[in-house]
This record gives sequence, structure tokens and C-alpha cells, in this order.
Amino acid sequence: MFRAMTDQTADIRIPLELLPADGRFGSGPSKVRVESLRALAETGTSYMGTSHRQKTVKDVVARARRGMAELLGLPDGYEVLLGNGGATAFWDIAGFRLVRDHSHHAVFGEFSSKFAQALEQAPHIATVTTDESAPGTHPVLTAQAGADAYALTQNETSTGVCMPVARPAGADPDALVLVDATSGAGGMHVDPAEFDVYYLSPQKALASDGGLWLAACSPRALERIDDLADRWCPASLDLLIARDNSVKDQTYNTPALATIFLLVEQVEWILGQGGLQWAAARTGESSGVLYDWADAHDLATPFVADPAMRSPVVVTIDLDERVDATALCAVLRANGVVDTDAYRKLGRNQIRVATFPAVTPDDVRHLTACLDYVIEQIAE
Repeated sequence: MFRAMTDQTADIRIPLELLPADGRFGSGPSKVRVESLRALAETGTSYMGTSHRQKTVKDVVARARRGMAELLGLPDGYEVLLGNGGATAFWDIAGFRLVRDHSHHAVFGEFSSKFAQALEQAPHIATVTTDESAPGTHPVLTAQAGADAYALTQNETSTGVCMPVARPAGADPDALVLVDATSGAGGMHVDPAEFDVYYLSPQKALASDGGLWLAACSPRALERIDDLADRWCPASLDLLIARDNSVKDQTYNTPALATIFLLVEQVEWILGQGGLQWAAARTGESSGVLYDWADAHDLATPFVADPAMRSPVVVTIDLDERVDATALCAVLRANGVVDTDAYRKLGRNQIRVATFPAVTPDDVRHLTACLDYVIEQIAE
């Protein structure tokens, strides 16, 4: 399997009536709504190419912080912080200002494992422990004696597995719950009472671009940042500096202005449609179309066996060996339906489809029609 695209498959043309209106189904960078791009262009000379320390930009940063707080339903006392570097950088940031000595991680895919690995390499973190499970499942995060931070991943983008955001039973009341929400935020329900830091980069469900991190922090997390103020930290990774700048509606160093603008456009669009409840219903509808299709198809199976663990925002579907997923995705791409490829390191004969809020359920329905058509052409 996994053959190169042949001349025969290269000539397959999907009937126009089957094609989605927008064929972008990438899991990150994800589909950015055309309306958001137009809104950015319409700012003309007033926003892009201006100083990030001036009111024009700081007003947009303020909208981003307010919008995220409203979208997540943050209680009084929580702060939305932001800075440059993305969620990957935030793993190092957390190691300096949020984890005292011992972090405990739920590990069940590529991205959840990387946070644990980052802290294992940090010389100032004494202990890193894990609860692990095989790709396609998630573990139960158990309380650990001495753990002062618990790391959860709301949605494992590499495998299409989601896990509940909940404080581990029996955990030290002072322990922080840190949630990687990069592909879940804006498309999945969450209760702020169950986390202390809900961090993300906005190039997935929030339909922006990479290179920025945002973190919704509880009062307990803000206190931890102060408690660890004496620990040396590079300025670019210092949550003390990030907090001092964020409350002034700015970042420590120059951000990508387009990224912040597109983030605001997506957050305010979701709020205008009905907020997180609306977004979660929409992603549930779209992902349900794909799971139902796979359940009913003779040559396809949802990779995540337990329906309770199936992600509503990233759908992974295994294909029978008679269908070469690489060839299938190549045909789709040649017809304008893009980024349905499996996560490379997982190494399975499967497709992976993002059903973030920007993706319409109707386009997902058209995608299944395209899958039917192409599979019929290429199945052995």
C-alpha cells in the first residue's frame, strides 16, 4: 500500500455537483473564513503595517482578550494572557512559571507526549510522571502524590481522540490543571471550574494562523506565577512579563498582527452565532456525518473505537487495505479537496478531517460523497 499516485488515478475527476463549496479540511493550519480575510483587507492602512504599541492594534488585542473570556465563560478573577511562540513555546513557558517540581501528564498521542518530553528535559523540574494509553484511546489521569501540576490535552490532534477536562479525583487542592486546548478551544465545551490554565494557539478551531499563544488563567494560576517569580527565566518565556503586557492589551515583543485580527474575527463570529454552545453543536453535527459514513461503509472504520472518545473537531478514519489512503488523498487534492491526509507519524492507512466551526456541515456531507466516488474508482 501507500503507492505513488498513478496516471490512472491522476485522471480521476470528481463530478462538480459532488464537490464541497470549500474544500479545505486541514487540521491546522485550518480553514480561514473568506469573510475574515476580507475584513482584514478592508482595514486598509489603519491596522497592518502599524505599531503594535498604538491604540489601533491594542484595541484589537483587547477584543481578543474580551472575546476569549466571553467565549469560555471565564469567571471574575481569570485573565486571558497572550504572547508569541504558539502552544509549543507554552510548554517551556509552563515549566518556568507554572510547574514547581512535579508534573503529571496524560499521554495518548504526539502532542500530549511532547509537553511531558519538554519538562523531562528541564533541569529545574525534579519529577515528570505520566498516565499513558495507546493511540486511539485516552488514559484516566490519576492523582499522584507530590504532583503540583496536571497536564491534560482536550483534543489530541494527531489521533482524533478527545478527553474530558476535569480535575483528577484526589489531587492536591493546590495542584494546577493545565489543559492543551489548541484544537479543542472554540469547538468543544469546557467548564472553567475544571482548569487553571487553558492554553492554545489559534490556527485550528479559531481559524487564524500560528505563532501566537493564548492562555486563560485562573486566580490560582496567577498566584503560582508570582510564587515562582524568583526562578530564572528567559524574558520571551516569562509569564510575569507576558501578564504585565497582556493586561495592557499588548505583547512583550512584536506579534503577527494578521493572526490577532483573524482570531478576533473568528471568536466574534462564533459569539454572534450563539457562542460555544452553537459551535459545539456545529462541530458535533459535522463530525457525526463522517463517523456515520465510516460506520456504514464496508471499507472504512472510525479509528477511535469508543464513541465517547471520538473527537468532534478532528475525525480519523481507517481505510481497508483495498483503498490506498495516499492515493485517495491525492485524488481529492487534485480536485480541490485538500488536507485530508493522516498524521504522518501515526503511519496508518487513514484519513484525518478537521470539522472545526469554520467548516460547514454541508461541505462535510459533500466530502463523504467525494469519498464514495473516489473509493469506487480506486478500490482494488
